[in-house]
Amino acid sequence: MLHRLATPEDSNTLAELNHQLILDESHRNAMTVPELAERMRGWLATGYQVSIFEDDSGILAYALYRANPDHIYLRQFFVQRHKRRAGIGLQCMQMLLSAIWPKDKRIVVEALCRNPAGIAFWRKVGFTDYSLALEINPS
Repeated sequence: MLHRLATPEDSNTLAELNHQLILDESHRNAMTVPELAERMRGWLATGYQVSIFEDDSGILAYALYRANPDHIYLRQFFVQRHKRRAGIGLQCMQMLLSAIWPKDKRIVVEALCRNPAGIAFWRKVGFTDYSLALEINPS
């Protein structure tokens, strides 16, 4: 598996993958793929980085994150559907934690409560519960 940092030229591909992530998480984000591509270009222009993990078959996974003074905020992490349950996500996270991110910073990720598979993955990688956001919807 190879690692590279995304460029703005990757935004359309990342938007397609982000759209799959939104569907997989049952997120209520209703943005279209072109809107997601524009948002991705904006993030890349304003301090976010995207690590892309690839092999000969193409993109396996990506991680969108921003370095803050006291922590790394992992905003999105996605493994291709057909590559899940094969250890790819764990390998990617190990690479990020050991070789890409500073070892002296806290890593923060959020997971939707209705995504138990995602929560289980984060706990398996070593994350622990810190907070729970609650809301009342007007509907």
